Amino acid sequence: METPLTRLVGVRHPLVQTGMGWVAGPRLVSAAANAGALGILASATMTVEQLRAAVHEVKSRTDAPFGVNLRADAGDAAERVRLVVAEGVRVASFALAPSRELIARLKDAGVVVIPSVGARRHAEKVAAWGADAVVVQGGEGGGHTGNVATTVLLPQVVDAVDIPVIAAGGFFDGRGLVAALAYGAAGVAMGTRFLLTSDSTVPPAVQARYLAAAVKDITVTTKVDGLPHRMLRSELVETLERSGRGTALLRAVRHAASFRKLSGLSWAQMVRDGLAMRHGRDLSWSQVLLAANTPMLLKASMVEGRTDLGVMASGQVAGVIEDLPSCAELVERIMAEARATLAALPPDPPR
Repeated sequence: METPLTRLVGVRHPLVQTGMGWVAGPRLVSAAANAGALGILASATMTVEQLRAAVHEVKSRTDAPFGVNLRADAGDAAERVRLVVAEGVRVASFALAPSRELIARLKDAGVVVIPSVGARRHAEKVAAWGADAVVVQGGEGGGHTGNVATTVLLPQVVDAVDIPVIAAGGFFDGRGLVAALAYGAAGVAMGTRFLLTSDSTVPPAVQARYLAAAVKDITVTTKVDGLPHRMLRSELVETLERSGRGTALLRAVRHAASFRKLSGLSWAQMVRDGLAMRHGRDLSWSQVLLAANTPMLLKASMVEGRTDLGVMASGQVAGVIEDLPSCAELVERIMAEARATLAALPPDPPR
């Protein structure tokens, strides 16, 4: 199925596996790429050298195009961009809008730039700055999310920009792909659906919690890092919701210290990143400090398998997913469903 997305990045199918921290590592990314989707490597939880090793591992596992997700506000963003360019990575994706200069630097090197946005005005801004495509995530999506449904946000963005738009938030099957294409999207991006595959490195106990969840078991909280965050409801989330501000900040200080040790960043570098984050998102200092909670609480679940100590970011689609196919099986199934859905549509009425 050829679309502006497949032509832009050179993949066989208009599907994107999103860059989920601690989840989208070399194994999942290469499996998605070999299946014909665009796999995106998550780099925010990696040091520069870990990212270099991860890129090399993906390249050893697949010849297909793949991407790297970058933090535009990171203090070492320029160094990571140089790595992406030097390694010949096809796509650079961003959770926050990169600067005009960063977009130009990547495009001059032949890298496709695809920021993620949650509002029409953000899509218009990055399109004017030269982004090649945008991922538009509606409120159904996992992790940091907004409150506008994909079915409302997507057509707004499609009508506002003339670059390929990739729909995210609420997609898991071929029917959703056809619906997104009908809205004018060039493809769909999925996180939770790829997390729940046999190629994912997420521990079995954690995947079991996702598979057991109903739609009502997925909630949005601001208690992790001060921003709306969609995740599975759990005992920890209930505890966070009940905790006071002082307890939350104390926990965030501990997590900041742990993340500093894990990432190899100095306190000065973390402060600089905090300043950039605060400016880019208009956050309070309390929210900047709470941001340290996110990587450590995700690591506890997604790496260590501690469903009691970690948070499990999740789209609402977890409530309707019931199996763990391989990436190859998943992509083949979605494309077969999409073709069957298109074939079942009524023919054009007589003119």
